[in-house]
Amino acid sequence: MTQVIQIDRTGGPEVMQLVDVALDAPGPGQAQVRHEAIGLNYIDVYFRSGQYPMPLPNGLGMEGAGVVEAVGEGVTHVKVGDRVAYAGGPTGSYAQARNLPAQLLLVLPDSVGFDTAAAMMLQGLTVQYLFHRTVALKAGDTVLFHAAAGGVGLIACQWAKVKGVNLIGTAGSAEKVELALAHGASHMINYNEEDYVARVRELTGGKGVSVVYDSIGKDTFKRSLDCLAPLGMMVSFGSASGPVDPFSLSELATRGSLFVTRPSLMAYMAQREDLEASAAALFGVVGSGEVKIEIKQRYPLAEVARAHTELEARKTTGSSILLP
Repeated sequence: MTQVIQIDRTGGPEVMQLVDVALDAPGPGQAQVRHEAIGLNYIDVYFRSGQYPMPLPNGLGMEGAGVVEAVGEGVTHVKVGDRVAYAGGPTGSYAQARNLPAQLLLVLPDSVGFDTAAAMMLQGLTVQYLFHRTVALKAGDTVLFHAAAGGVGLIACQWAKVKGVNLIGTAGSAEKVELALAHGASHMINYNEEDYVARVRELTGGKGVSVVYDSIGKDTFKRSLDCLAPLGMMVSFGSASGPVDPFSLSELATRGSLFVTRPSLMAYMAQREDLEASAAALFGVVGSGEVKIEIKQRYPLAEVARAHTELEARKTTGSSILLP
């Protein structure tokens, strides 16, 4: 038996239940992993609330790190005893142990511990594709990054500095502003005290930024378009405040022939070679110390409702993990 978090209906944090389930041997193409740490991400809220539909009952969680306990038929790239981490579907990482597709698993280098891996895989791989594939940023570029003091944001601040990119970030408190600046943001805007559109224009001499990275969604999308320079790219990679409202494509034309994309980690990491290359880049900058993973919150698995409540209330900074 193993303990897992399950939901049989969508709703608030109260729908998550800790239950005991029998864990079968892994099937063909699967591996069984006993978790040492589990990642907590806003996408988990989308699944729990029903914003991202899935069959019910089901588990939650997209990320974890631990040790391989068994492998199914046909699995050769990991073996029993390997230290591994993963990010991506299917959901179900909120568990002491689970079976999952072995193709998701990456063997951890000795320089990366379990807690760090669980905290960084989804967020770090997200920053990797946002900065290297969605838009291939180069030294001297200026970008706007919303929620710069969150888990993805703090990794982005550091990675931008490594690349020589000027990152203008937003956050909602003086504490979060200072945290992001300490992690490499070039400038920070407290959106509760300043008009971030006006401030971005001021910081860029009226030109605007080449890219906006927006995981907030509904509350920030339209005004973020006003932060872009002509031919700029709007990257909407999350919707913490709700889905983006429908808008006319003519709004992109009137603002200077803008581009918009809605990327997902699953699409960018669908091919094993892309996953391995992205993970190698992430392991490299973390292992070298150029990017440090700031785990600011640790919650027992049984207290996952509290973790979700604090995440949704924007009380968290940096990365959060669950401990089975």
